[in-house]
Amino acid sequence: MKPYVYAIGDIHGEEKIFRQLLADFDPKMHQLVLMGDLLDRGFNSKQCLLLGKELAEKYHGIYLMGNHEDLFLSFLNDPEDYFFNYLLNGGRYTIDSLLHEGATKEYSATEISMMIHSRYKDLVKFLKELPLYYEWYDYIFAHAGVNLELKDWRHTSKRDFVWIREPFHTGKNNTGKTIVFGHTPVQNLFVDNSVTKLWQQDQKIGMDGGGVYGGSIHGVVFSDKGIIQDIEIQNNEGGWRPDF
Repeated sequence: MKPYVYAIGDIHGEEKIFRQLLADFDPKMHQLVLMGDLLDRGFNSKQCLLLGKELAEKYHGIYLMGNHEDLFLSFLNDPEDYFFNYLLNGGRYTIDSLLHEGATKEYSATEISMMIHSRYKDLVKFLKELPLYYEWYDYIFAHAGVNLELKDWRHTSKRDFVWIREPFHTGKNNTGKTIVFGHTPVQNLFVDNSVTKLWQQDQKIGMDGGGVYGGSIHGVVFSDKGIIQDIEIQNNEGGWRPDF
């Protein structure tokens, strides 16, 4: 087991910041944990997905299932039913990145799904097998959180691991562990659109800085004792877009 975890928050296609954060990744010292949501809303979703896959395969990185990976797979499996909802959640950027700009207007949902399945078989297979959480010492890393109402948090449903907001955020953490999560931008947790710092409360750490909206993306180094370093990179390309 490596002495540190290096967790990177919700990327959402922001490849430039993703690569900047990876400059601080030391494969010999760090267990890399990608908190999910590498795609959608940002322009370089394809590059981020492929880079995430490469990091998982080359360095045994943990790439967690996020709600956007889950929604992407649901769209691929049932394109006609999920097409509108997927586009509403930023899927157009991923489809354009994987195929070409304007693909969502040029092809039907079924045609898009077939083309992605055909061109990205290995990637789709990889995404289907993403883990829902990573447990390390007294930490739980999960994209959205866990069901704190269960006696054993490990019995949390797949949907809650990747989609939960309340009652997780305000629920009492009796797991005995620190829960690190993304999914909900810290601006929502602080109820303040000007804040991008980590949200910490009741042994919960929210690290989605709202980067794709003009906030920041965090890379956080953990030891078994706590946070060693928080590398926060602001997204200065584009204005604040709080459409979450």
